Amino acid sequence: MSSTWLILSSVLFFLIAYFTYATRLTKKWGMNNNQITPAHTKEDGIDYVPAKKPILLGHHFASIAGAAPIIGPVTASAFGWLPVFAWIIIGGIFIGGVHDMGSIFSSVRHGGRSIAEVINNTMGRSGKQLFSIFAWLTLILVIAAFMNVTADAFVSTPEAATASVLFIAVALVFGVVRQRTNLSLPALSVIGVALLFACIWFGINNPLVLEANTWNLIFVIYIFIASVTPVWILLQPRDYLNSFLLYGILIGSFIGIIIGGPTLEIEAFTGFQSELGYMFPILFVTVACGAISGFHSLVSSGTTSKQLDKESDAKMIGYGGMLIECVLAVIALIAASVITSGQSAELLAEGGPVLLFAHGVGGFLNNFGIPTEVGIIFGSLTVAAFAMTTLDTATRLARFIFQEYFVPEEEEVTAESSNILGNMFVATGITVAVSAALALSGAWADIWPIFGSANQMLAALALTSLAVWLAAKGIKNMHVIIPMVFMFAVTLVALVFVVRDNIVDANFILAGLAAVLFVLALVLAKMAFGLLSPSEAAQEVQEDSA
Repeated sequence: MSSTWLILSSVLFFLIAYFTYATRLTKKWGMNNNQITPAHTKEDGIDYVPAKKPILLGHHFASIAGAAPIIGPVTASAFGWLPVFAWIIIGGIFIGGVHDMGSIFSSVRHGGRSIAEVINNTMGRSGKQLFSIFAWLTLILVIAAFMNVTADAFVSTPEAATASVLFIAVALVFGVVRQRTNLSLPALSVIGVALLFACIWFGINNPLVLEANTWNLIFVIYIFIASVTPVWILLQPRDYLNSFLLYGILIGSFIGIIIGGPTLEIEAFTGFQSELGYMFPILFVTVACGAISGFHSLVSSGTTSKQLDKESDAKMIGYGGMLIECVLAVIALIAASVITSGQSAELLAEGGPVLLFAHGVGGFLNNFGIPTEVGIIFGSLTVAAFAMTTLDTATRLARFIFQEYFVPEEEEVTAESSNILGNMFVATGITVAVSAALALSGAWADIWPIFGSANQMLAALALTSLAVWLAAKGIKNMHVIIPMVFMFAVTLVALVFVVRDNIVDANFILAGLAAVLFVLALVLAKMAFGLLSPSEAAQEVQEDSA
């Protein structure tokens, strides 16, 4: 079968969903541009800063994308291309898009606060505290892991290191010029993208070679500064410009696949069990960001909602951003499916899913004249650059959650707080210090195997808060309850397997952590299911708001 049909049908499905299902949800939920968003009512020049739709889409997409939607589908292709493709389409349209857009919208209606605060308003303070602790610890693990992942990427691809450092300099200039001058966004974007590709060219010819530990120390300093720097100086412009790299890969690969029409070499379906385990729940945990990811809810309610100019923008940024990531996941799946199993095993052994994806991109771009080696380098550089985006965005998100946990309820979360632990610099310092300790000690690698389950548990909890909130508003919420129940089932079964496998392997610490997550999921699920009727939900929201 030609891969052309996969890419064309996926884009068609996503376009139909965006213009029909997503539009229906915006009306059903009551999005209203007459409602002034927190980006305007709380504008502080640091976290709350209204952003134009293309810039915020760039930030959001750059933050949720990166390596995850590439690694997941490539790894899950062990079950065959058909179940992975079907889950990306169905999951992205009916679960991931709803989850992301709903997380943005509910956060906006709660003053731009995180999902933890939405849970506080729908499930009570105990629910908020449990979620906040869980989300913060998950982000600490992500920061520690990506410090090492990014350092390793820069060591193996020093060209990406040079380009990424230069990207930051270009972003700073872009942010200042955009803020201080009247230069139009299109004109500034053309200049910025040209400089972006100039950075790549310079990086290819001038690789920056440093040891992994040196990079980790640099990252510790960088993520602290990035977390407290006003978003318009670094976060907005850097992510906006970086997003053009992924857009380039998406468009180039799309055209290349249509022109070349490479044949799918792997089986459509290999069975309900593979070397990864049983298809349920492993497929749904492994594909992760390619269809739905709990990390997205933290981005949506952490940084994106604080920059949303109008409520209607949540459709393009939340739902649209998820579908764009789904297209990236389909391209990654095709890259893994158009080579033989022998070639796949060789590339995976040499450089993992990212190298396999980069080779796929090189082949796709070669179909319209770009040399394969140039395409491979471009793919590798892009993924490495986005690993750094995930790193500093996760740090900022962890800082938000830490502050919200300790700031008194009657106070707004600002740089200053009556509680020292709610101070922006203190919260960042503790977050960075714990992450650095986990990263530099190597302990993160021992805990990482449970991240997939923890990530999807975040998704289930975000859907739970959305379902309860909609019930409180008297809005029919079965379109959220069904995905919520499914994601809880995926999470709970996955955690059972993690506990069982680690007991067999005598890894009792990891088995214990998974067991704790399992109990936490059950407790929060019980709390949620008791609030899903409109009367119960409305009473809880009213009591909490009083």
